[in-house]
Amino acid sequence: MMALAMLVALAIDAQVGWPDRLFRAVGHPVVWMGRLISALERRFNTGSRGARIAAGALTVVMVCGLSGGLAALVAWALPAGWVGAVVLGVLAWPFVAARSLHDHVDAVAQPLAQGDLAAARQAVAMIVGRDVTRLDTAGVARAGIESLSENASDGVIAPLFWGLIAGLPGIVIYKAINTMDSMIGHRSDRYEAFGKAAARIDDVANLLPARLTGGLIALWGGRPAWRVMWRDAGQHRSPNAGWPEGAMAGAIGVRLSGPRVYETHVAQEPWLNAEGGDADGAAMVAALAMFRRAVWGAAGVLGVVMVLALAGGGA
Repeated sequence: MMALAMLVALAIDAQVGWPDRLFRAVGHPVVWMGRLISALERRFNTGSRGARIAAGALTVVMVCGLSGGLAALVAWALPAGWVGAVVLGVLAWPFVAARSLHDHVDAVAQPLAQGDLAAARQAVAMIVGRDVTRLDTAGVARAGIESLSENASDGVIAPLFWGLIAGLPGIVIYKAINTMDSMIGHRSDRYEAFGKAAARIDDVANLLPARLTGGLIALWGGRPAWRVMWRDAGQHRSPNAGWPEGAMAGAIGVRLSGPRVYETHVAQEPWLNAEGGDADGAAMVAALAMFRRAVWGAAGVLGVVMVLALAGGGA
């Protein structure tokens, strides 16, 4: 039933995403979580470094407890069987972001493929934190492909994984953790201490999903994707992002990561697939195609899990 619910969530998201009209009417659960996180951060992120680390850990417990508790109550009230699974899938739908991710990256790829670097920079600024005014065509393309690859795990595969494992509470708690990491899990003066717990638990929560995402990409990308992923994933500054990014780099034959230009500094990161060519608009289009195949692969895995569970129940 959990596999069916996640298939329903993925199917609805792939078709309609989260429509603007719906967002204007009711907002979005992740936005609600963000408001709670911001309020707690303003209230508790004070004092010594040790006090802020403890307060950040308490914030993680509070946000996960509240979000997961509400989700558990809702899940408990659902009917059993197929009807409950479908309703659960509808409730899980907002926490899967395949359509949104694809559309945001496609908004970068299309102008870049047409040679409109200014429009591509403007679009990529919506999804990365780099100083886009200093990015050339290859830099814009790398930023878009890296965001697509990492968020294929964070925004699609990881929510489906935790929803399959733990139902509605699992997908909601995961999304709460990932939202906290996005908001406060930064290595900055303000967030380094307070966001430490959020960053660490996000690393743990994405440990398996990131590797599954890399495997799904490599399944379609073939031997080069597997080779680059296994060889280079450990060189990434993130314990998880290197797996889907490395697989994507090998699959489409470009180099990713490398020096990253931010507003205050240039981060000297090692290359993934250093022997690959520079990314461009065509590479972004190829990455989006690979992403779509990986999502289809995830749907296939969920379908197999559902069939095996039904067969086991019948036996």
